[in-house]
This record gives sequence, structure tokens and C-alpha cells, in this order.
Amino acid sequence: MSRLTHVRGGPYAPPVPGHELTAVSADGARVHVEVHGPEHAPAVVLVHGWTCSTAFWAAQVRALSDTYRVIAYDLRGHGRSEAPLEPAGYSTRALADDLEAVLAATLAPGEPAVLAGHSMGAMTLLAAADRPGVREHAAAVLLCSTGSSRLVAESTVVPLRAGPLRTRITHRVLGARAPLGPVTPLAMRVLRYGTMGAGSPRERVEACARIVHACPRVVRYRWAHVLGELHLDAGVGELTAPTAVLAGAVDRLTPVVHARRIADALPHCVGLTELTGVGHMTPIEAPEAVTSRIAELAEAYVVPQGARGHQGQQHQGQQREREDA
Repeated sequence: MSRLTHVRGGPYAPPVPGHELTAVSADGARVHVEVHGPEHAPAVVLVHGWTCSTAFWAAQVRALSDTYRVIAYDLRGHGRSEAPLEPAGYSTRALADDLEAVLAATLAPGEPAVLAGHSMGAMTLLAAADRPGVREHAAAVLLCSTGSSRLVAESTVVPLRAGPLRTRITHRVLGARAPLGPVTPLAMRVLRYGTMGAGSPRERVEACARIVHACPRVVRYRWAHVLGELHLDAGVGELTAPTAVLAGAVDRLTPVVHARRIADALPHCVGLTELTGVGHMTPIEAPEAVTSRIAELAEAYVVPQGARGHQGQQHQGQQREREDA
């Protein structure tokens, strides 16, 4: 289990959920789920990425949960979800199974929701794109900072010219089995270089570092192996719901070329957003931009037609109140 060393105060401290539950996946894995916001409000489902947890979405949960019912869960092995004991428990099929289990446990039959995924969370949405249990709920989708294949070959974390040597070194770096250790100033500098924009404020770097360093070592490298062999291009074509794509322009883990390729291949793309100066950790690096895109999708595709406009104005007013405070 994770050591859950996320920050304890400020805008990047995770809010206390309204209630928690456990979803049981197809192979029996127990998945930790948190629900925030009004019980009968329009639903938003947040799926975090590799080495993260529900704490990664703290800013989005805090901003959206007055208006929407926000559901977030820990991917298997992350946060408070069980870690598979065998390597076979780490696969894109398992990620899709977990998502189906979470949706079945939290949404009414046929209930629409915005599904938003970051990095491996967005890959989860691609892996589950053809699942009936996902299609019945996916009214709209947001894919943040992600790719569908060639992740290691196209990563620029290692500052070498593209080619076999860079790919081999990148594979070893991302799949390293060494523990990350405590969150130190050096560790934060390394994390900022590899995953964030150079101008990211210290408090955002620390928020990311505390979450990432909490991921168990075995979980980290086993998922790295899965990501190194990722082939989800077919899932892009299966994602028929209106889908927005968002990426950091200086992302080294999943460079913006991935976002552009996905946007071009989606059956129903409703926009590609490239954030200047932002790296891979978009929900923490650019929380307002990510939150606004989720709210726009909810307003367009989930909020009942008669309530549209009022819902958006309410959310904007709450955002302004937070900024003024």
C-alpha cells in the first residue's frame, strides 16, 4: 500500500470525500473510490496516472465538487487500492476492468458522466473504450497528457537524439527498480526536470513529488513495464464519445506529438488544447485550465438541457470566489 505522503494543507491537499467505497474488479482486486459533492448532481469521474493517487486531483475536486458529483479512484496498486501480487495483475485489460467496476459501483444504469483521465488514467479510458460498461456512461471524455503507443521511443526525458540508444536508456530510467527515497530538494529538482515545466512553482513541484514518492517501488516498475509495451492505437478509434485532448507543450514524458496524433485519430474530437510552458503534470501544473475543460464538457454533455447556463454560471461564480479569497 502507498505511504500516502501527500501535502496536508493548502490548495493541493486532498479534500475529505463525502463518502468512500470499495469497487471489486473482475479478478477480485479491491479498488478504493472516493465520492465528493451533491448526491444527485451531474457526475464527473477522474482517473489519475502512473505513480499518482486520488490526491493528484485535489485542485479539480475542490473546484468542481460544489456543482458536480466528483468520483475519483486509486488505480490498482496506487493510493489505497490493492496491489496485485503477480505480474499478470498489471495490464491494460486490468485497468479497463477496474474502470468498469468503479462506474458500476458509483453510477446508476445509463447515467451520463464526464470521464477525465491523466496519463495512465487516460490510457485506461482508451483501453476501456469498447467496453459496454464504459460506453453507457461516457457522455464526454477528457484525455490529459497521454499517448497510445511508442511512449518510450518518443519520450524526451533523456536528452539524446531520438534512436535506439535513447530508447534503451529511457526504458531503464523509467523502469528502474531503485526506491525513490524521501522528498528532498534534489529529488524535487529531478522530478521537475522530468515531468514538469521549468517555471513550475515550488509548491506544485512538492505536491507532485509527495504523491509520486508515495507509490510503492514494485507497483512503479511493474506499471512501467506495461507502459513500455503499450499498444492502444485501436482504442483511440473506439472512443466514440465527444473527446477533448489537453497537453503540456513542454511535456517530456508524453510529448505533445502524442496529443496531436490522438486528436487527429479520434472519431469525435472536440478540441486540442496545448498549454505553453506546461509539462506532463497538467492537473497540478495548470489546475484552472484542466478544471475549466472538465466543466465545459460537463456543461455541454452531462448537465440536463434546462439547467445549462445556470450550472456554468454557478461554477464560474464559485471559481471567482476562490480566486478572490
